[in-house]
This record gives sequence, structure tokens and C-alpha cells, in this order.
Amino acid sequence: MSDPPGTTKSVSQTNDELLSSLRPPTLAWYLLAFFLGAVVACGLAAFTWQMMNGMYVTGKNRPVMWGFYITGFVFWVGLSHSGTMVSSILRLSRANWRRPILRAAEAMTVFCITVAGLFPLIHLGRNWTFFYMIPYPNQRGLWPNFRSPLLWDMTAITSYIIGSSLFLYLGMLPDLAIARDRSTGWRHKMYTFLAMGWRGSAREWSVYHKASTLMAALIIPVAVSVHSIVAWDFAVTVVPGWHSTIFPPYFVIGAILSGVAAVITLMIIIRKIFHLEEYLTPLHFDNMGKLLLVISLLWTYAYFVEVQITWYAHEPIEWEVFSYLSSRYTPQLLIMLVGNSLLPIIFLCFRKMRRSIGVMLLLSLWVNVAMFIERFLIIVPTLSHKNMPFAWGSYSPSLVEILVNLAALAGFALLFTLFAKFFPIMAISDVRELEVREAKVPMGRTRLPSIAGKE
Repeated sequence: MSDPPGTTKSVSQTNDELLSSLRPPTLAWYLLAFFLGAVVACGLAAFTWQMMNGMYVTGKNRPVMWGFYITGFVFWVGLSHSGTMVSSILRLSRANWRRPILRAAEAMTVFCITVAGLFPLIHLGRNWTFFYMIPYPNQRGLWPNFRSPLLWDMTAITSYIIGSSLFLYLGMLPDLAIARDRSTGWRHKMYTFLAMGWRGSAREWSVYHKASTLMAALIIPVAVSVHSIVAWDFAVTVVPGWHSTIFPPYFVIGAILSGVAAVITLMIIIRKIFHLEEYLTPLHFDNMGKLLLVISLLWTYAYFVEVQITWYAHEPIEWEVFSYLSSRYTPQLLIMLVGNSLLPIIFLCFRKMRRSIGVMLLLSLWVNVAMFIERFLIIVPTLSHKNMPFAWGSYSPSLVEILVNLAALAGFALLFTLFAKFFPIMAISDVRELEVREAKVPMGRTRLPSIAGKE
């Protein structure tokens, strides 16, 4: 029997519901993990084949030396903005409805940027020499070229992984203590070590809230700088179609768009699998739909500013690249525009659509498919149709590249599946605080809020 509206659940009841993902795995969980692991193994086999036989097994060629690998890299870096931007902005704005979303979004950031960091290494011709990019004293007489985008990417990704991991771990401290007190055996030892002696004293909570706010403020510029650096990989070149000052903000807006859509998809999956309908309500999807609508409008504006710059400047080379893109890749271009601009603007203007779980699932999936295509359209058409007609070429991904990209998706899903089995998938302390704030207690013949004032 559910609690009456406006009443406060017991602490034990909330803990039981939000720790349900930590129960012993079922047969379905093992089957899912086995399937995802098999896909990852196929990707590893394809990558091993590539290392043994060389880059000719991929679809890369002259002049298209960047293909599906760099497309995947840019796409996954964009998805990693889900946790930092959504979680940090909502935390700093003190939006109370954010609380059930934070943990999944922050974990998604860590796993996405981890997957993204593998793609530059996979893209290298001699993968075993990747440490040449690391600036450390050595006897080879070699030193990294600090003007190289590869070094920029390595520095940005490393900083982002460290920052987002600390952000995730900091938010998990109170929940790790709860899991510690409700577990036995090796799990108890693991949670005891990770909880770092958390006891929930007033001083600990004060330091925790200050540190969370500070990390939220610091991680935002790190996230923005990461995708700006990825954009500079393209913008600092003199390749027609890339040499544009709008690339950094355009990339960041696109990253936030794909990240918000991915968070919505993840919310729906978690809500269904772990039966968290009471915590992830239509209100959360309504608010996330509004956020997705705003970002979609910004992306539409940025895209058409880029098109307008090309049209207004009327540079023959730039216009030739744009004409080639719109004629040779018309279906992909339409899918991108419909998914990133048309459908979100049409459907998300209506409250009923934003509160429909099915509509939000389809929209969020379409947005991310469209964003992957958008990254592909930035890279491949521009490289295959550069300045000199005699250097024009074509590109189509090989089976090896497709398998590696599918393995990246499966690897992300596997990491999140394992995370949900060993750690609380929702911020218990934040949800509990929200329940207390929104609860009403009887006072005479009426019911009054249990806590007055702002957060």
C-alpha cells in the first residue's frame, strides 16, 4: 500500500527501494552482461585484427584519414557532457527536482569520457607507441609537440576524467556509508573502505555541501574547455568547412544537446528496470523536455549561423564543400536536421508530449542518432572534397570500424550495468532530503510543510 500524498516515508523504506539494484544478480542480469561482454569481445577481436594487419583494414584512405573512429570520439566526448552540465547547472541553480537524476548523469559522464579516450588510441597507426604523446623525461630524445591536437586531447580528456570521477565519488560518500551499514562480507569491506569513515555528523554534512557546490562550479569550465579543444582540432586547420570561429560554441551546444537526450534515455531505462516510477515522475521528464527544447533551439541557431556565414562570405571553396554536403549526403543531412531541430521543437512545446514516456524515449534516441550523423557530416564530406579536385575521394566505414564502434556502445552499457549492481543508482541522501522537504505534517486540522524556507 502506497503512502498517502504529502507524507514522509520511513528512512528504511526509502533505503530499501533505492538500494534494490544491489540485490544478488538475476539470470536476466547475467544474460545481459554476457551479451554486452560478447559484443565488446568482438570489438576487441576487430581491433586486434587491425593492429596485426595495419590500417588498410579500415575504410580510411587518402584524403579521408579521419573516419568512424574520430566520429565516435567526438560523439562520446559530447555525451560525457550529460552529467557535468546537467548535474552541475541544476545543483548550482538549486532545482529540487534534480535529485533523482544526479547519480546516473554523473556516472554516465565518467563512462562516456572513458570510452571517448580510447578512440584516439585506436585511431593511431602504431597503437603501442601511444606513450610517445606523454610529456615525461626519457632517453629517446623525443618530446611531444605541444602544438599537436593529439596532445591537447590527451590533456583535456585526462583532466576531465579525473574531475568527473572526483565529482561522482564525492556525491556518493553518504550513500556508500548507507550501503556499508546494510551489507556484509566483501561488500561491507569495500563500502567501508570507500566511505572513508563517513558518520553523517553536522560538520561532515557542512563540508560535503560546500565541496559539492565548489566541484559543481569548477567542473563546468573543464567540461566546456574539453569540447572546445575537440572543436579546435578542426578549427585550427585551413581545411574548407572547418576553419570557422563558431566551431567551439557550436560543438559545446551540440554536446549538451546529445548529453541531455542521453540522460533522458537513461532515466527511462532505469525507471523501467528498477521500478523507480515513484521517484522519476512525469515532472522530471517535463523539466528535462524543457531543457532539451531550449538546447535544441540554441543548436538550430548555431547551425544556421554557420550556414549563413558560408552563404554571406561566398567563398568559392567553402561554398563548394557545402554544396557537395547537401547534394551527396542529403538523406543524412535531413535525418540530422529533423532529429536535432524539427522534431524537438514541434513536440516538446506541448506539456502532454513532454510527460509522455514513449515520446520522450523516441525523441531522445532520435536526437542522439542525429548527433552521431552530424559528427560524421562534419568530418567525412569535408575531407573527401577539399581544395584540389584531383585530391577528392570517398569513404565508407569498414566492418572493423563498425564493430569497434558497436563495442564502444556495448562497453559503456556494460560499465553502467556493473556500476548499477555494485553502487546505488540514485542519490539516496538527496532523495531523502527532498522527501523531507516536500512532506507535510499534521498540525491541528491542517497539514503544514515539514521544513520552511529555501534550500
